[in-house]
Amino acid sequence: MSKRNEAPLNVLESFLPEGTYELVTAYIIKYKVHLTLTRERQSVLGDYRHPDKQGGHRISINGNLNAYAFLLTLLHEIAHLQTFLDYGWKVASHGKEWKKVFGKILHQVIGKGILPHDVEHAVLGSIHNPGATHCTDEELVRVLKKYDKGRQHYHFVEVLHEGELFRTKDGRIFKRGEKIRKRYRCQDIRSKRIYLFSPVYEVEKVKMH
Repeated sequence: MSKRNEAPLNVLESFLPEGTYELVTAYIIKYKVHLTLTRERQSVLGDYRHPDKQGGHRISINGNLNAYAFLLTLLHEIAHLQTFLDYGWKVASHGKEWKKVFGKILHQVIGKGILPHDVEHAVLGSIHNPGATHCTDEELVRVLKKYDKGRQHYHFVEVLHEGELFRTKDGRIFKRGEKIRKRYRCQDIRSKRIYLFSPVYEVEKVKMH
């Protein structure tokens, strides 16, 4: 798959949970959204761009997400679109207006038998105050990651022991340190610099010889 691929609507069905295709495509058709799928991006799962000289509404989504993470990310970006239409750029990106819009959209998939019980429970826990991405809601991340395929080699930083080595996806090796408030203090083995990691950041264990 190329770095960015425009996604024909019929392709979307294979990325979404059963029973959500019509909901999602209704938004895309109504707002004439240019939707692209991208390779995995470490810093963002999805992105919304408002209409400008380059074209109309544009949304990009990481194509490697499991169906439930893909759905929530896409609805997150659709909420940005709707907030832009309702308020323009007069409001904060993830302010109360966006949270209200996103919460209303999420209610369309709650209690419909679409989401597994654990995912729905986690979504309900954050629906009144959703984060900037579902990655900022640690409990939701933990639940969603259970539905990823091929992640047996990856672990959350929080499950490693203090002093244990791990490798990030860019190949760097760190030593896990103590927890400071909500994050873990970890040292880059090569540069000796200290970085703070989220408890639910995924890494690969490094075996010590």
